[in-house]
Amino acid sequence: MTARLRFSPAPTGYLHVGGARTALFNWLYARRVGGTFVLRIEDTDADRSRPELVEAIYDSLRWLGVDWDEEYHQSDRFEAYREVAQSFLDKGLAYYCDCSQDDVKARVGDKGAGYDGHCRQRDVQPGEGVVVRFRTPDEGLITWDDLIRGRVEFDATTLEDFIIVRSNGVPMFHLANAYDDYDMGITHVVRGEDLVNTTPRVILLREALGATEHPIYAHLPLIVNEQRKKLSKRRDDVAVGDYRSRGYLPEAMRNYLVTLGWGPKDDIEIRPLVEIIEQFDLADINKAPAFFDVKKLDHFNGEYIRELDVDEFITQSTPYINDAYGSIDPALYRRLAPFVQERVRRFDESPRFINWIVATPPEPTEKDWRKVMQKDKVPEVLDLVIEQIEAAEWTPERMSEIILGAGEQLGVKSQLPVRLALTGQRSGIPLFEPMVELDREVVLNRLRTARAAL
Repeated sequence: MTARLRFSPAPTGYLHVGGARTALFNWLYARRVGGTFVLRIEDTDADRSRPELVEAIYDSLRWLGVDWDEEYHQSDRFEAYREVAQSFLDKGLAYYCDCSQDDVKARVGDKGAGYDGHCRQRDVQPGEGVVVRFRTPDEGLITWDDLIRGRVEFDATTLEDFIIVRSNGVPMFHLANAYDDYDMGITHVVRGEDLVNTTPRVILLREALGATEHPIYAHLPLIVNEQRKKLSKRRDDVAVGDYRSRGYLPEAMRNYLVTLGWGPKDDIEIRPLVEIIEQFDLADINKAPAFFDVKKLDHFNGEYIRELDVDEFITQSTPYINDAYGSIDPALYRRLAPFVQERVRRFDESPRFINWIVATPPEPTEKDWRKVMQKDKVPEVLDLVIEQIEAAEWTPERMSEIILGAGEQLGVKSQLPVRLALTGQRSGIPLFEPMVELDREVVLNRLRTARAAL
């Protein structure tokens, strides 16, 4: 049978990085084996399933280059879920329950035992406040061989009779997903390990549907932050759209997400998508938590940025330049862009590399000033540079000769104090070519101001 994999996001208004990785891993495997990738929107909750929220998922997937072969919306399949639930009721595999959470807590106390099966034999009738619960086995083990986690076993006696239809008639996602996977012939279920505990329920529901075989399960490792805590929208940047808006390339984001739990056998992580597809295998995924390292993502993105031709770099970075400074002279930016491209890791960093040319440079930090400007012979360096550039030919070559020559003459490093005086920073784009984009008097005034401060 052809492999069929699915990604089932809920429309929350954004696609988080964990969901993006799940989608990507399903897509990569489907593409490698010539299978089918199914997008199935979990929109059974009408209050949270507005069209614009679903569109946000489409937008992020398309940005990442993840396309799909089939698409379904669970909101279109309500009648099928209700029929399944009714068949379970008719067969005695499910029953109506009118217990509230307070009722259950009053009976079981704070033991954490969950629902106690109180309504199994009560013949509760459908009505307001009544849910449908699935009757779990009283004994036995529920097992499966997980591609990533190995043999997994759950004692059936630890599973409470769980709700499959809410009191408002909306099916729970366990029921919807179990039926959809069964009905659509899904062969592989690749999802986060935080859903491991739901798998026994899905297996029981599938067996109640008449399934004798189950998909291959692969539960992906958690993605954690620098403190090794699970990524959370309360404390971490988790939305794919946030990274897009900050100037990450989709190719870099996609490439980096692939490394969160998987890596090529030759350890070359930054590589073309076609090679990733050729090498990707679910069986090679590591079960250890995957650290979302923003610095590593920045490195990936910087490498991809440097692969762009300069025209594409200008197109991608100009909106960030204009947001920072308004519209600047395109010809000027075209001359500066190659220097910027060699140094940025994200497009939103572009403005700070040219701030000293198109705007007022930042004040040097106290630490940088102390480390650079308070060294021996810095006043003499600035005096010599100021004196020589007042009437010098205004070219990058001549500026290089004067500034580096001052250091050679005085036996010290001379470029760094001049850079700090002109740019307010210790590092950045090359000094000589950009500085001649400034008016000579602007350069002299900055150097004289720095010299006076000494």
